[in-house]
Amino acid sequence: MNMFSLALIALVLSAVPIVMLCMGDPKRRRAVGGKGSGMAPGQRRLLVVVACIPGAICAGLGDAAAFLMWLGGCALIGWILAAYLPARAND
Repeated sequence: MNMFSLALIALVLSAVPIVMLCMGDPKRRRAVGGKGSGMAPGQRRLLVVVACIPGAICAGLGDAAAFLMWLGGCALIGWILAAYLPARAND
């Protein structure tokens, strides 16, 4: 498996928990007047661990380039979601 495909697979696997973390963020839900307080702290911690597992696998395989691509991609997904979700809530 080449570096790009490993990083892409890891990024896709991490994107799901990142999206779930953004959707269940209690501060974001309160700011838009959502009901409930979001996810429990234990559930958020579990999602963080699940999101980090693919990156740990990249690092464990010794593929530093794939790990850095995964890390940058996760940050990019987080920034896009942080910018997109408040704009969507205002509509």
